[in-house]
Amino acid sequence: MQTSNLFALPRPGLRWLPVWRRNFLVWRKLAIPSILGNLADPLIYMLGLGYGLGGLLPQVSGVSYVSFLAAGTVVASTMHAATFEALYSGFSRMHVQKTWDAILVTPLSLDHVLAGELVWAASKSLLSGFAILLVITALGLTASPLALWAVPVIFLTGLTFAAM
Repeated sequence: MQTSNLFALPRPGLRWLPVWRRNFLVWRKLAIPSILGNLADPLIYMLGLGYGLGGLLPQVSGVSYVSFLAAGTVVASTMHAATFEALYSGFSRMHVQKTWDAILVTPLSLDHVLAGELVWAASKSLLSGFAILLVITALGLTASPLALWAVPVIFLTGLTFAAM
């Protein structure tokens, strides 16, 4: 009989990649509606609140309300995408679809499944946050190439919220 240490750190290695790839291949079938859904809500906020309400508000320290809202929209979209993917979609794959049961019959361990799910949720949040970053750039709300430094922060934010 093998005893396991309850306090051992996970050792996923790179064997999480098939789990991530499986989730990507499933998502790819519905990519267009997924991307449109991730863009629609923040875009409505940007147009309605940013330009609508923002037109009535004064600038604070030289920053318009729509510019202030743009940065918050990138972060909120990133957090929402990662949280939704990890909670709802992950639970559905685990409990309803029994995908995790099928994966655990293979040589992969629970560490691999969890690491794959976390990186997948962070990847989806990266897609969502980057799409919003493109939208606010297209709207002229960011002119500096320093905005590209937000991309790794978006991924790390997604990983953090997925891990919760």
